[in-house]
Amino acid sequence: MTFTKKRKQRMSILIAAMVIMALLAGCGGGSGNSAQKASGEDDKSQKVQLQFYMLGDAPKDLPAVEAEINKMAEKDLNATVKFNYTTWTDWDQKYKLLLSSGQPIDLIFTADWTQYQAYAKKGAFLPLDDLLPKAAPALQKFVPQDMWDGVKIGGKIYTVPGTYKEYVTNGFVWREDLREKYNLPKPTDIKSYEAYMDGIRQHEPNMKPVSLNSDIKGNLHDRYSELVTKSVGALPYGIGIKYEKPTEVYKYWGSDEQKEELNTYKRWAEKGFIPKNVLNVKDTLQDQVTSGKAASIFGDNPTRFNDMVIKLKASHPDWKLEYYPFPLTTGFATPVHPIHNGFAIPKSSPNPARALAFYEKLVTDKRYNLLTQYGIEGKNYEVKDGYYQLIGNGSTNGFSREGMNSWAWRNPEYMLFDSGFDRVKKIFAELDKIQKPDLFTGFAEDYTTYQAEKAALEQVEKQYLYPLEAGLIDNVDQGLQTFMQKANQAGLEKIQTEYTKQWEAYVKEKGIK
Repeated sequence: MTFTKKRKQRMSILIAAMVIMALLAGCGGGSGNSAQKASGEDDKSQKVQLQFYMLGDAPKDLPAVEAEINKMAEKDLNATVKFNYTTWTDWDQKYKLLLSSGQPIDLIFTADWTQYQAYAKKGAFLPLDDLLPKAAPALQKFVPQDMWDGVKIGGKIYTVPGTYKEYVTNGFVWREDLREKYNLPKPTDIKSYEAYMDGIRQHEPNMKPVSLNSDIKGNLHDRYSELVTKSVGALPYGIGIKYEKPTEVYKYWGSDEQKEELNTYKRWAEKGFIPKNVLNVKDTLQDQVTSGKAASIFGDNPTRFNDMVIKLKASHPDWKLEYYPFPLTTGFATPVHPIHNGFAIPKSSPNPARALAFYEKLVTDKRYNLLTQYGIEGKNYEVKDGYYQLIGNGSTNGFSREGMNSWAWRNPEYMLFDSGFDRVKKIFAELDKIQKPDLFTGFAEDYTTYQAEKAALEQVEKQYLYPLEAGLIDNVDQGLQTFMQKANQAGLEKIQTEYTKQWEAYVKEKGIK
């Protein structure tokens, strides 16, 4: 490596470490007195604008929906709201910076996959325990007590959990019309899925066999872990923990299991399943399928699968999509943990009480809820025979079902489903038969003692592991050896040791065996 490259690498690691340090500083800060803000004091004679942060991409008709919401909120709460979106491109870095910058944010989406537990433990969010009964008593009553208990970190509530019971376990999604046309196998495991992609490559050479983008870890590794290694979740730092043996922590990186995984991707790349520019692709997985660019997704959840079916029904009624849940192969399914969808109030919020009062409206007031879940009735959707129906199609309609990515404030009493959702309900009923509890999402990592090593390791993953997972490295064994060497230099052993101690303490505390 040249001196310039070494210097660049050191600078990347330094910058990453600085971001983490800024995050910690930002988490500990925030405008105003935290104790006073968390108490629920709110002078409603003062009009405020709430800053609301969502993940993903904003729907086209958001301005119209926002305007309608603000008419009601101004009258009800003397407040207006601005809905801000990160887009799906590099959302994780943007999310980290939002919470570290100290900028005024009143509500922000949280989930296990946005590291809610770690951020809450670091003090990024205001505790809601004292605020709820004063600012949002109806919301406090609406959410069952076991769900409030389920999101507690260190005995405190830091997010409002979604209450809709669903499964977001993954499953194969594929073009069934093409499978039937070419008499291809039905994807149920890695072997049959690969055979399906082989057939697509042979008969539809201009179509991608699988939809992928730059989030190669999420699109390939996390799906593979769920299906093949039966992990307790999307684990960090090369840690391995299987659902059946939660007390046994092992090193996945460098193992024969990982080599088998990486060799699978290498084989897929050689067969042309994974494009060479995959680490630069920004299109969503779903859009690539609904536009006809790709023939399958290696893992998506039942609800999002159904959303794709709705889009295709309007734009390409002759295409058929099919779905096969991973749990039918692994043998168990876990319903979403209360932590999976929620909204927190960052410490930087100038208006925590008003923000919580507004969120109460989103969840419990039918007018707010329907408007933000489905758009404007008569323009974006209509209800026929009790079923939701999109007006027009995905191209002409500026607000599809749950178009605001409004999963966290779903209210089961108000939810509208299209007729096709009966298919999802059938999947859920199947998964109910093999459900097991999610015992592990409540784990809250504390990376205080290895924050610099964590930042350095993230850079090493992007530089050396992601290309391996994208099948771009000719010699897998050599590439893995290089990655492990760099990871160890970044402090992998220290990170894994500390993480393992915390995990073992967690399972012991919870009585998990």
